[in-house]
Amino acid sequence: MDFNINDLINEIDFESNSLEKINNNLYLSKKEIEVLKRYNIDYMNANSMNELIYRIEDILNYEFDNPDYEDLEIVSENLSERNYYINTNK
Repeated sequence: MDFNINDLINEIDFESNSLEKINNNLYLSKKEIEVLKRYNIDYMNANSMNELIYRIEDILNYEFDNPDYEDLEIVSENLSERNYYINTNK
């Protein structure tokens, strides 16, 4: 199977993965914002990434193993990873 690198690059949506500053403590991608809006999660008033992760996990714990929440689970995992790498002293 042959791949054309230019075609692959053109298919990547860099814009939706770029981070936007929400406040001094929180940066989210457009994709993440879209998912949070879908679930009516108030990300604009989250004072920290930890607070936002807590809000997401609260919903996920209530809707345990609901396959419809897969996108929200991915956002939670991404934020947790980002939070670890940004806020953990190495």
